[in-house]
Amino acid sequence: MTTLTESVVESATLAWLESTGWQTAHGPDIAPDTADSERDDYGQAVLERRLRDALAALNPGIPTSALEDAFRRITRPEGPTLEARNRAFHRMLVNGVEVEYRDSGGRVRGDLVRVIDFDNPASNDWLAVNQFTVTEDRNTRRPDVVMFVNGLPLGVIELKNPTDEDATIWTAWQQLQTYKSELPTLFSMNEALMVSDGVEA
Repeated sequence: MTTLTESVVESATLAWLESTGWQTAHGPDIAPDTADSERDDYGQAVLERRLRDALAALNPGIPTSALEDAFRRITRPEGPTLEARNRAFHRMLVNGVEVEYRDSGGRVRGDLVRVIDFDNPASNDWLAVNQFTVTEDRNTRRPDVVMFVNGLPLGVIELKNPTDEDATIWTAWQQLQTYKSELPTLFSMNEALMVSDGVEA
């Protein structure tokens, strides 16, 4: 019989996500300076290549310069607080990013860059990564599972061992609050926080 540990709960979470269509990866396997690296350094919370590829695929008629403008705005939402930046990000995620560019005739045109394909979910890039290390302002944290859609870290899952009386879903929730204060860049793009011990969530 398998002993129920946090690692077992984490593996079961990834297996369930995989069964619903998510790709999965182990954080250290895609870390900076590895053969399959998905980012340049631990300070990057976004999987930039995946986001750029998604923006290009979802918006084929929009010039690269306008897509880069949308990329900058979606990855650096503006606002005086984490909550305000998260609200700004959410609006762009749901409504698209307004951009302007010059067409071939030199006229300024306005357009909307889609970030997610809500009509055809299979057109999006779904990746769940366990043990994804993020560093910001000398704080290094490793959420148990980060769920990326089109390279954006939209979901964070913190898991605990159900047999450890001190590691409850409430301590997992408190841990997420610490992460939010120490990793504001990651959480400015967050759409869902989840805690579980494999029994309760």
